[in-house]
Amino acid sequence: MPASTSNKKWSQHVTETSDAMDLKEGVFKRGSALSIARSLKSSAEHSRRRKTEPFRSAMSMLNFYINRAGSSLSAAQKKRLEGAKDALRKLFHKPPRGAARQQRGSA
Repeated sequence: MPASTSNKKWSQHVTETSDAMDLKEGVFKRGSALSIARSLKSSAEHSRRRKTEPFRSAMSMLNFYINRAGSSLSAAQKKRLEGAKDALRKLFHKPPRGAARQQRGSA
């Protein structure tokens, strides 16, 4: 979509037209990292349109939001969203951030 035909950013276009999973309204504005993670997990597990496993879909949506929001996120919001990543890993019984890298390095 050329920039000259629209003032919308590509990320807004993707958000509006994507065939990705549906999220609950205001999911990224929730008060706790665990609440955000639980909502993302639920959406990912119930989605019939995702193309990968629920964990990867949920983490991708969270990363997409963090990357698009960029510098407009306050330090508290950024910390809460990063905490949501850790909470997602726990909810999906995945190793903590950096654990796989540490295991590879010690082998």
